[in-house]
Amino acid sequence: MKTLKQAMIGETVKVKKLHGEGAVKRRIMDMGITKGVDVSIRKVAPLGDPLEVTVRGYELSIRKADADMIEIE
Repeated sequence: MKTLKQAMIGETVKVKKLHGEGAVKRRIMDMGITKGVDVSIRKVAPLGDPLEVTVRGYELSIRKADADMIEIE
């Protein structure tokens, strides 16, 4: 299982599944990250947290803990 946290800068990946439960999963979905959407990795902060990604045409910063709950293909 590969997660968004493991994706490399410049890579575009497709979301396969969201892990997590309740409010955490709902927050990720509210940011526009849902099954089947393409996510492009733009930058990673110097200490590795957060990641900057492009989803549905807008930039989004996401914590590594949240990125680890997003399974990609």
